[in-house]
Amino acid sequence: MEYKPQPSSPTRVQVQPRLIIHGGAGNITPASLGPERYVAYRSSLLTIVSKAHTYLTTPTQSNYNSPSNSSKLPSALEAATYAVTLLEDNPLFNSGHGAVFTRDGINELEASVMVSRGQAKRGVGVTGLRHVRNPILLAKKVLEHGEDDLLGRGKKLDNNNGDGEPDVPSAQGHTLIHGPTAEKLARQYGLEMVDPSYFFTQKRWDEHVRALEREKREQQDMLGTGATSGVSATWSKDEYLPQGTVGAVALDTEGMICVATSTGGMTNKLTGRIGDTPVVGAGFWAEEWMEDGDPTSPHKDGSRNPLYSPGPAVVLSDALKGLIADCLPSPFLYTPTLQDSSGGLTTTRSIGVSGTGNGDSFFRLAAARTVGAIARYSSLPSVVVLTKVAGPSGELQKSADDRWGKAGEGEGGIIGLELVVVRDANGNVVETRSDILQDYNCGGMFRAWIDEEGVAYARIFRKDQDISSSYVGEGRPEDPRFWSGEKI
Repeated sequence: MEYKPQPSSPTRVQVQPRLIIHGGAGNITPASLGPERYVAYRSSLLTIVSKAHTYLTTPTQSNYNSPSNSSKLPSALEAATYAVTLLEDNPLFNSGHGAVFTRDGINELEASVMVSRGQAKRGVGVTGLRHVRNPILLAKKVLEHGEDDLLGRGKKLDNNNGDGEPDVPSAQGHTLIHGPTAEKLARQYGLEMVDPSYFFTQKRWDEHVRALEREKREQQDMLGTGATSGVSATWSKDEYLPQGTVGAVALDTEGMICVATSTGGMTNKLTGRIGDTPVVGAGFWAEEWMEDGDPTSPHKDGSRNPLYSPGPAVVLSDALKGLIADCLPSPFLYTPTLQDSSGGLTTTRSIGVSGTGNGDSFFRLAAARTVGAIARYSSLPSVVVLTKVAGPSGELQKSADDRWGKAGEGEGGIIGLELVVVRDANGNVVETRSDILQDYNCGGMFRAWIDEEGVAYARIFRKDQDISSSYVGEGRPEDPRFWSGEKI
């Protein structure tokens, strides 16, 4: 079918919704996972990304029954935070119910959200949470109240500050909020609060104890040798100890990108330590900007250059695809051929990224903002930029210097989305395109995404390293060398 550009205002466009999630990155190997856990992680990733994508592409009942709003779908903010709540509720992942423990045996949680546009505060983070069941929902509330809080016009919250509680009439103009103050906001917003025991899982506790015992044993072995020790209870060369996060990046039909990130932090971190997850520009970033022309156009060399390729997949049902098509105007389904670039083209670019891995390394690079800044000011495609920062031998890895591979420093990965909207001199949209972004520099990264055809993919390792779905077969692969770490 031939696409004919529709009359539109320069500020409004309908694009195809997209979604990608991650569940952590680090010293992940087939040997450290084993077949049963591999299947469990992959199944959970596919289930969560499919549920979240269905949510992103399905009108709510109230909107669906209203003729005037029949095509109104959830926003990127709603979809990204929904995806993260599913990850927070799954004990396989280091957030919410699956959060790691501090050295003192405490769960302290962090979360953040950021949008490319549409909210006054743009990005917020919450830290030091011990009672909020879903930290990502608290970050979402702080963001949504942002404009009223900044202007001082919001309704004052029910603020009883007796018994030594902090005085919290609102989040005010703040971006990063910690501990008891953040938790008081959560109660005032009506979010679900839980006893700290809710976050306990036996697996995380065993990892916590085992790592502390290993640290003590190795330090004792080095006494009297004069050797300096890089021994740490936060990382192991033989075992995957979570030091990463969960996250989701969503693009909605209005062209807004949202990043949502949540974590229990680093295994055996110091109690009170704040990681990169809630800090704007370190563990997450989203922005939108304008460019003259179309400097990242794939039509310049006649090809696209995505830095990922499909692997094991789940195809969404034809019924769901039909529902999506019915709910969106026809421009959603087509990417028109770019017109003559000599006609005064302008481009709106948006990017959103979520990091996972050694948070202190992300801090030192302002890694997420660095990805956005290079993409914006160099006019390079974001798929290229992200690899320069988070891929093998990228800036994250270089930041560890000669300490690389010894204590987890520099390890990590980043996922994201980029949207490009090209307009002619009259403001008419002549092309839209979006890219899934993902790369990492360590053993593996748990991630899943939905491609442009509605197909769900999940991967832990790289394509040439990962095992196919047919190879797993009830958790028992045909070749056990995959799980032992031998070359096949």
